[in-house]
This record gives sequence, structure tokens and C-alpha cells, in this order.
Amino acid sequence: MTHAFRLTATPSLLGLCWLLLALALAAPAAHAMAQQVGREQEIVDLKLGQRVLVDDGTCPTGQIKEVSGARMTASGIMRTRKCIPRLTPKSK
Repeated sequence: MTHAFRLTATPSLLGLCWLLLALALAAPAAHAMAQQVGREQEIVDLKLGQRVLVDDGTCPTGQIKEVSGARMTASGIMRTRKCIPRLTPKSK
């Protein structure tokens, strides 16, 4: 005797799938929409969680510096810096 199982998609399951797809597609777009400046000194009011791309030539070819407001300290927002892949070609 064989039992056949049928998987049905409920409206809530379909909604969850669409939400996950939208989040997966929005992640690279969020990086592309980040503010970009030429020098780190141009970042005057960095907020907690904010990310700014700095195109100052300090990262290797094909990468750009990302400065982010990482943690709240007694003296203000602590910045972190890292080189990340450049998603768009360098503008002249």
C-alpha cells in the first residue's frame, strides 16, 4: 500500500515565499543605493547603522571603502571601516 502526500501551498506560505524573495532581491539594491563620498572627512553626521561608501583610493582595485556607524559609545558613534567589492564601475 502506497501513501501519496500532497503538499499544498496556503496563502500564508505563499506570502512568506514572496517576502523572502523580495528581501533577497533588495539586499544588493540597498548596497547600490548607499551614499557615496570622495573623502571620509565629508561624512559629518554618521548615524547608528548608516553605511557610507568612500571612494578615496585606499582599497585595492575593484573594491571600495565602506564606513558604517557600528556602535554607540559615550563619545558618540563608533565607526568601522572595511573594503567591500565595488558593484558599479568607478566613475571618472
